[in-house]
Amino acid sequence: MKLSLGRSAIAVLFVALAAGGVYWQRQNAAQSPAQRYKLQSVERGDVTQTVSANGTLNPVVLVNVGTQVSGTVTKLYVDFNDKVEKGQALLELDNSLLAAQARQSAANVLNISAALDLARANEARMQQLFAQEYVSRQELEQTIQLRRSSAAQLAQARAAADKDQVNLRFTTIRSPVSGVVVDRVVDLGQTVAASLQTPTLIKIAQDLSEMRIDSSFAEADIGKIRPGQQVRFTVDAFPDKNFHGEVQQIRLNPTTQQNVVTYNVRVSLANPEQLLLPGMTAYVSIAVASRQDVLLVANAALRFKPPRELVNTTQRAPAPPAAAADAAKGSEASSGGKGTVYVVDNEQLKALNVQLGITDSRNSEVVGGDLKVGDRVVVGENPGSSNGKPSSVGVRLF
Repeated sequence: MKLSLGRSAIAVLFVALAAGGVYWQRQNAAQSPAQRYKLQSVERGDVTQTVSANGTLNPVVLVNVGTQVSGTVTKLYVDFNDKVEKGQALLELDNSLLAAQARQSAANVLNISAALDLARANEARMQQLFAQEYVSRQELEQTIQLRRSSAAQLAQARAAADKDQVNLRFTTIRSPVSGVVVDRVVDLGQTVAASLQTPTLIKIAQDLSEMRIDSSFAEADIGKIRPGQQVRFTVDAFPDKNFHGEVQQIRLNPTTQQNVVTYNVRVSLANPEQLLLPGMTAYVSIAVASRQDVLLVANAALRFKPPRELVNTTQRAPAPPAAAADAAKGSEASSGGKGTVYVVDNEQLKALNVQLGITDSRNSEVVGGDLKVGDRVVVGENPGSSNGKPSSVGVRLF
């Protein structure tokens, strides 16, 4: 008897659940589209398409100051952020060995100079003796050759002495440009060796009031970028401030990493307040296309896809001639693709195919299709109105 009552209770529970489900589904289906979906009116406006990338701020001229001679740093005259003038001494290397070599070369010049004076005197005497026929022509020519050889040796010794003097002057490292020290690689007492590759001792930025950004753009975007285009960028140090620049150059040398091809786009900019510092990361945005007073649809409407059974498949009447003319005019510059949006028609959803032009992060230009100003497109569902079959998000076509 108890088992029979238990089975009856379970049956009644299942019936109640089924009735509740049917009632909930009917109530949900009875909701009007305006209550169930988020709607947004189609309007006319302006749209600007941009391409974005990250880059690094660099000085226009960054000079790596090195050394042509080896030695130990004995004096250091500058440090980070110091302003320097062209020709100013930056540091000195130990010059003991080079100074000794210079003195040795100078002494060698004096020695050969004395030998040359003697050779000239001998030549003069031999000329007189030859005129009196006391010596042969061969002896005279040998004296002349000795004098010429001594002169050549003196020129060689003077060249070696000049070279040693130049190397001695190289022990004092001077700034080749006027600017600001942005990096100092050496310290007092450090030994630097000049070999096949000149070591960098100090880095000097010539002028921080003019800077550049080296950024990497994907090959899909590089065809839209041209020199002279205006650039807007931000940096992490000033997140609420927009900076502006101009595309200076598109480097023809590509970079390939993991089968992704990018190109270096150099942006020039003014930095009069010197807020921007070398090495900062810049988030670059370049406006590559712009349209004014065009039909706009929200990108969220292009991503929305309702369940198939809720869509009315009947066709809509063609757009008015004026709207068709606007669409034809805009299609001349179309750079997007095709998309589908959903409007409310007789308390049902109706799919409309549209031809898309340029787009930004929020709206897309409509250059063709049946969509017109004032249509209310679905951009999503209101919370709590799901019918158990949630809408899916499609892949953007642009």
